[in-house]
Amino acid sequence: MSLLPCVERETGANPSHSVIWLHGLGADGNDFAPIVPELVARDWPALRFVFPHAPVQPVTVNGGMPMRAWYDIVGFDLMSRQDEAGMRASIAAVEALIAREHERGVPSERIVLAGFSQGGAIALAAGLRHAQKLAGIVALSTYLPLGHALAAERSAANAGVPIFWGHGTMDPVVILQRGLDSRAALEALGYAVDWHTYPMPHSVCAEEIADLRDWFGARLRS
Repeated sequence: MSLLPCVERETGANPSHSVIWLHGLGADGNDFAPIVPELVARDWPALRFVFPHAPVQPVTVNGGMPMRAWYDIVGFDLMSRQDEAGMRASIAAVEALIAREHERGVPSERIVLAGFSQGGAIALAAGLRHAQKLAGIVALSTYLPLGHALAAERSAANAGVPIFWGHGTMDPVVILQRGLDSRAALEALGYAVDWHTYPMPHSVCAEEIADLRDWFGARLRS
């Protein structure tokens, strides 16, 4: 399949690690690129941040308005009538981006999948199914999609994948309970979730970025 267009940021020459970061509904790959300087420590190995643009498609919950989206959302109850075909197409798009990092010399065990909201849902769905061990998954203000199929489809290679989950206690879009239910579903399957909550709405905050920096640092120095 053709690769999605991406914004890329490299923190040094010849990156040895990659972070593929998926934006939220209606945003694009530029959305999280500005946090790279805040997130990265000078003593880390060189990283390549890949911020892909989701395809433009109509989104039902927004009156059918075309926007960048990883899948369609039919209703505010996020879990009702999931756009499984759209989700699986986005998982395939992420797999293609991982394959390109392999071609550029970065193996799966040095790749982190990250995402916010819709992007976090796809990061989880793709990462837990990826056939080779990943360095980690970052899930921000999101929920677990395709949960009904995960037990059958998950990859043994990522049974122990580190998962950082950050969620706002005042999130009106992906309510906190949705995140809690998703964490419980993952823990029931044996996954360990590094769970963090913050007094914020559907967004990110400085404290979350600081915690994420510590989490990345532990993965990159191990």
